[in-house]
Amino acid sequence: MPLSRAILHAVSLLSLSGAASLASAADLQYFSPAGSKAPYSAAVRAGDTVYVSGQLGVGADGKLPDDFDAQASNTMANVGTALGRAGLSLDDVSQCTVMIVDMAHWAAFNKIYSAAFKPDKLPARSAMAVTALPMGALLEVDCKAYAGKP
Repeated sequence: MPLSRAILHAVSLLSLSGAASLASAADLQYFSPAGSKAPYSAAVRAGDTVYVSGQLGVGADGKLPDDFDAQASNTMANVGTALGRAGLSLDDVSQCTVMIVDMAHWAAFNKIYSAAFKPDKLPARSAMAVTALPMGALLEVDCKAYAGKP
């Protein structure tokens, strides 16, 4: 097959696979944060995966505690709440990403994080130190969870 025809064939295949992706976009489900007009979804289901947006340690009163442990506990509770909006729980989490402002809090976070999950269902995890987070938060956690077939 001449090169120009091979390129045209490849472009056609890419276009067809793109069209299939667009057709499945109707299967996306968006779960807004409760009582918020924030410009993001708390969670989005795409097929059998739910993506939870980064959660901060904001309490039920809408305020961010000064204490790291309180922020970490609230953060994990907020992850659970976002999952609940999509009909899931922390038992369904497969992966978390942790952003923490001060690694000196890492051991304290690990205790709170570990307590949020069953010992035999600890998700895969990545972590990074960051210089700043929204609202002056000390910690942010996002995750992915398995939701089964839609």
